[in-house]
Amino acid sequence: MASLFTRIIAGELPGRFVWKDDACVAFLTIAPLAPGHTLVVPREEIDHWIDLPEELATHLMTVSQKIAKGIQEAFDPVKVGMMIAGLEVPHVHLHLTPIRTLQDMNFANQDPNPDPKELDEAAEKLRAALRSLGYEQVADA
Repeated sequence: MASLFTRIIAGELPGRFVWKDDACVAFLTIAPLAPGHTLVVPREEIDHWIDLPEELATHLMTVSQKIAKGIQEAFDPVKVGMMIAGLEVPHVHLHLTPIRTLQDMNFANQDPNPDPKELDEAAEKLRAALRSLGYEQVADA
């Protein structure tokens, strides 16, 4: 059975995409730690990041770095944190989160019921930042 992320990528479930290319996508999480919390997900359904082909792992890191630059520009955090946990959905995904302290990466602080309008605004703010950085892979709203 397809993972939740495979269904989002296929358009069966909604997603606030900010990036799309042939190998991966990025979209805002529905339970953010902070505005701009983004997931970078390979199109190929692979459960554990250590099983990623080297080329795909490199691509995901490169895309994550570009999106993190957009998060930095859009939300002005001290840093952009990254985490690969992978326990909640059996499909590799890299969490990119604007942070000011290490506590900002604590998943106990997720917002389980964010305002959809605020998520839409954060997605558009990140898309605008990515466009201003010159990335052509920015997803349409």
